[in-house]
Amino acid sequence: MSSATPRLPLVGVLRLGRPSDIWFKPAVSVVVAVAPPNLTLLALGRLDLAMYTMAGSLCALYAHNRPYAARARALAWVVLGMLTGLAVALVAASLTTNAVALVTVGALLAAAQKALCDAARTGPPGNVIFTFITSAALFAPQTLAQVPGHLALAATAGVWAWLIGMAPGLVRPHGPERRATAHALRTAAAYAEKPDDPRARAAAAAAVQAAWQALLSAGARTEPRRALDRLVVRAEVALAAPADTDPERLRGWARDLRGNGPVPRTEDRGELLGIDAELGLDTVPWWRRLGPLTPLALRTALGCALAGYASLAFGVGRPYWALVTAASLYQANLTLTWSRGVQRVVGNLAGVLLFAAVVPLAHLGPAALVLCCLAFNFGAEALISRNYWLGSVCVTPMALLITEFAGFQEPGRLITERIVDTVVGALVGFVAAIAVTDRRAGDRVEHALSAVDRARERTARLLAEPDPAIAALESARRTLAAALVELRATVDAASGEWWQCALPQERVVLAEQAGHRTLAATTRRLTSATTEDVRP
Repeated sequence: MSSATPRLPLVGVLRLGRPSDIWFKPAVSVVVAVAPPNLTLLALGRLDLAMYTMAGSLCALYAHNRPYAARARALAWVVLGMLTGLAVALVAASLTTNAVALVTVGALLAAAQKALCDAARTGPPGNVIFTFITSAALFAPQTLAQVPGHLALAATAGVWAWLIGMAPGLVRPHGPERRATAHALRTAAAYAEKPDDPRARAAAAAAVQAAWQALLSAGARTEPRRALDRLVVRAEVALAAPADTDPERLRGWARDLRGNGPVPRTEDRGELLGIDAELGLDTVPWWRRLGPLTPLALRTALGCALAGYASLAFGVGRPYWALVTAASLYQANLTLTWSRGVQRVVGNLAGVLLFAAVVPLAHLGPAALVLCCLAFNFGAEALISRNYWLGSVCVTPMALLITEFAGFQEPGRLITERIVDTVVGALVGFVAAIAVTDRRAGDRVEHALSAVDRARERTARLLAEPDPAIAALESARRTLAAALVELRATVDAASGEWWQCALPQERVVLAEQAGHRTLAATTRRLTSATTEDVRP
């Protein structure tokens, strides 16, 4: 049995990328969600309760890329998940003060939160916010009689965060699906300019698939959404015939999707079945994705527990900082986990220096403390899409300042404990990632290859028929497109794992090439058929 050893890079890990197209949305939303509860508690002289309102307020960070119908459901589940984890943590804290037991509970919660967030594909910031809140709550002095009141505070702030997340829909109801369509058009244009670049092709295929999923979850089939449907079809046609595509025209359509103007109209070449075919596909329920995530959950549980125990052994008063550091590391594979560890350590150490510079200002009074935290909330979300370490520079002082809501503390001790917990959490967490291997990553690649082969063969059989049913051919093409996107994601995840059978890279390349050729032929066949149907 041959094995593959992933690279553990340093070059490029800290390189800054382009900010997210919607970086300002989570940045503004979290400030608007956090400010009213915190300022109310400040006026009442009860900033010590801010941790509980923060639990609900931070839910405003989620689901900004989803259409509003899907966002409403996703945010509701996020708030419910936050309240459930917080309830478990508060009850545990009220029943015992044994630090080892509390770290164990925190590690198990972190593993469950990691697995559920990845299976449900909640998107950034993923499980880290849940673990940050619940692990801190485990070490907050608590009685059973206080738990309902503290949960009520979190629930009230969570409802406010839900309203903040949904509010932009009143102004721009089709904004998320417009952005997804624009991204599909831009990536298709990039592929048309570099048709020999397999990464450009994979990125464009993934963007088109994401655009269909956004339109699928957007709700009622309004005319603007049908117009977006036709634009995604144009992106698909570009994937099938890049040489016949005008990239600037695609980019022009993408630019026209900004704001609330009319959705650009394409020439009438016949409308593929798009959403209708997508609605007919079977979707994989989130709980069926839990099985492959078992190694990742085990890594999280082991790494968080050992990090917390090590922190206790060093005499640190807040072992949950080490636990959260470990929980934040775990990504789809060992290579990505390593990169996140480097980013976390660099960002936290720089953030500690920023805290040391800002703490005199924050200690001017409770109002200054709250305003500093709000500024760091905004900064973290504004910067984190450039690179995780840059966002951590703001997250770290914010987390340190939050610990002072119940009363100012000695900065030197806070800084020392944070540095120790960061280093301990990162080192122990990465060792746990090495110890718990994902031996089934190669098996998942084989399954993904088989799915692509089956989908391609079915599509090819339909193509060979003299007069195939358009609906059946479009459904087969959708299945093949989804299988190819899943194959690429599975291979990328497995390529960064270690101590596994060597991946069948040649078979993957051949399967992708054959699959995309079949997709292109199917798109041309469908376009030709629908064009003939609409001719007078």
